[in-house]
Amino acid sequence: MSFAGKVWKLLVGIKDGLVLIFMLLFFIALFAVLSARPSPGQVRDGALLIDLDGYVVEERSEIDPFEVLISGEAPVGEYSVHELVRALDAAASDDRVKAVVLDMTGFLGGGQVHMQAVGEAMERVRKAEKPVLTYALAYGDDHMHLAAHASEVWVDPLGGALIAGPGGTNLYYADLLDKLSIKARIYRVGEFKSAVEPFSRNSMSDEARENLSSLLGALWDEWQANVKKARPKLELDRVTGDPVAWVEASQGDLARAALDAGLVDKLGSPADFGARVAEIAGEDSWSKAPGAYAKTDYAPFLSAHPVKSGGKTIGVVTVAGTIVDGDAGPGTAGGERIAKLLDEALDDDFAALVVRVDSPGGSVTASEEIRRAIDRYRDNGIPVAISFGNVAASGGYWVATAGDRIFAQPETVTGSIGVFAVLPTFEDAAAEIGVNADGLRTTPLSGQPDLLDGLTPEVDAILQASVTDTYNDFLSRVSKARKLDTARVDQIAQGRVWDGGAARQLGLVDQFGGLDEALAWAAGEAGIEDDGWHPRFLGQEVSQYDSLIRRMVAGSGESRQPRGDLFAMAARERAGIFARIASDLEMLSGARGVQAYCLQCPTPVSVASLSGKDAVTLFGQLRTLIAR
Repeated sequence: MSFAGKVWKLLVGIKDGLVLIFMLLFFIALFAVLSARPSPGQVRDGALLIDLDGYVVEERSEIDPFEVLISGEAPVGEYSVHELVRALDAAASDDRVKAVVLDMTGFLGGGQVHMQAVGEAMERVRKAEKPVLTYALAYGDDHMHLAAHASEVWVDPLGGALIAGPGGTNLYYADLLDKLSIKARIYRVGEFKSAVEPFSRNSMSDEARENLSSLLGALWDEWQANVKKARPKLELDRVTGDPVAWVEASQGDLARAALDAGLVDKLGSPADFGARVAEIAGEDSWSKAPGAYAKTDYAPFLSAHPVKSGGKTIGVVTVAGTIVDGDAGPGTAGGERIAKLLDEALDDDFAALVVRVDSPGGSVTASEEIRRAIDRYRDNGIPVAISFGNVAASGGYWVATAGDRIFAQPETVTGSIGVFAVLPTFEDAAAEIGVNADGLRTTPLSGQPDLLDGLTPEVDAILQASVTDTYNDFLSRVSKARKLDTARVDQIAQGRVWDGGAARQLGLVDQFGGLDEALAWAAGEAGIEDDGWHPRFLGQEVSQYDSLIRRMVAGSGESRQPRGDLFAMAARERAGIFARIASDLEMLSGARGVQAYCLQCPTPVSVASLSGKDAVTLFGQLRTLIAR
C-alpha cells in the first residue's frame, strides 16, 4: 500500500502539473487574442474592401461582454465616420490600392452629415483616378447618399432602390394613460418643446408640425442637392414624385426601375460584381471562388494608416448619443465619464481642445457637468472649438455654450433650446382598485411628491418654477456664449429646432465645416503651423476584448447583417420600435430628471443589436411604471 500510495501521489502531482501548464497556455493564448491588432502586413495590391455591415457612427458603443455572450447574438457593426474618411483618404494616395469597393448589403445608415463626409472622401479617391464601386441588394436613402459619389453602382437583380425622404411618425400615449388612469404631470418651457407631447396629446401640435415641416424640408432639400450634384443623371424627381408610376413602368421590377431612373449603373450577382472588380484590381491569387478579386480588408488597411502624430497635441472629446448622468458610454454621453476624461487630460499640455457633439441632448445636470469641464480649459487659456455632427440640439447645444467657436454643416440639426420634466402620479388608478391615501401634513411639502395621492398645488408650482428657472439658465448661457440679447435668444429658443443653415443665420453657429475645419481653426488659434499638430481622441481606445467577443459569438464572418431585399431593409429600419417605446416609458417614469432633449431630432439608432432585448427592456419599464 505504501508503494501504491506513492505512485498515486506521483500521478496526482503529474495531473496537477498538467492542469497548471494547460491553464498557463490558455491564459497566454487568451492574452494573445486580446492583444491582437490587425497586421499592416496584410495589406496587398488590389482593391480596398469596405464591408459596411451596420451603422456609420460618431463613436462606437462599448460592448457588454456578458450581455452579448448570454444572448448569443453578435452586436450590430459600428464604423467610425472619422476612421472611414481616414481610410478613404489613405486609399487615394496608397499605390497598392487600385480601386475602392463598398459592400453595403448589410448597411443600416448613419445620418446626412456623416454620409456627406464619407461621400466627399469617396470623391477624393475618384479624383486620384481610382474607381469607387458599390454593391447592395437594396438601396435606401443613406445607401444612395454614398452611392451617388461612386464610379459604378451595382445592385442585385433581386433587389432594388427606394428613396423615402426624411420624416415618419411619433407615438402618442394620452389615450392609453387615460385608460390606465395615470396622470402625466408635465412641466416645460418652450412653445415648440414637443418632447412631452406624446404624454399629453394623441397627435402632433400645430406648433410642432410647423417646426418639423420647416426642418425636414431643409434637410430634404440638402439631401437632394448633394445627391443630384454627385449623380446628375439620376432622375430623382421621377423617383420621388410618383414612385408608383415609376415602379409600374418596369412591371414591378425594382432593380430594373432603379437602373432605368439612373439610381444604379449595373445589375448583377455578387459573382458578377466581383468579376468586374477583378478586371480593375486584379484576380485573387489566394482564392478561385466565384467573384473573388485581389483585395485588402478594411481593418488591416486602417491599421496600416494610423492617425498622424508629431507636433503639438489638440485634444478631441466626443459627446455622442443621449446625454445621461453617470459614467455610461462610449456611444452614450455619460456626463460623469466625459467630465472625468476632460479633467484627467487637463494637465496634458493640449494646445487646443475640440468638442465633437452628436447628441439630441438629455439630462440637464449631465450637460452642465460636461460644460463645466470644458470651461475649465478656457479658464486655462486653451482655445475651444465645438464641432457639430448630425445632431447637436437641446442638451447638446447646452454643452456647446462652453466653446469659443461653433462649426456645423447645413444638414446639422441643432437648437431645441428648451427644457421639460415629466412625473406620473397614480391617484386615480389607485382609487379605481380601492386604494386610498390619508394622513397629516405639517407643511404643504410633507410627504411630497406623493405619487399615489397626487401632488399638492404648492409642489406642483415649485416643480414648474424649477423648470422655468432651468430654462432661464439655458437662455443666459446661450446669450453669454453667442453675444446675443437674452430676449433675442428667447425668440429663437422656445424649444424650436433648426437646420444648420438657419442656425448660422440666427447666430447659433459661427461657420460651416466639419471636424477637420474645427481642428484647423483650433490650431490657428493656438498659433501652430499647418503640419505642427496632431489630434488625440480622448476615451476612444478600442476595448481589448471587443474582437474576441465578436469572434466567439459570430464565428468566422457570420456577424454581418443578414442579406435582405427592400422589405427586409424596411423591417430592419423599423426594428427600433421596442427601444423607442421603452425610452418613452423611461422618460414618463420621471427617472431622468429635468431634460433638455430633442424629440424631433432624427437621431439614427447606433447601439447594440436591435433584438428581443428591447422587448425585455420595454416590459421592465412597464413593470417599473406600474410598481409606482
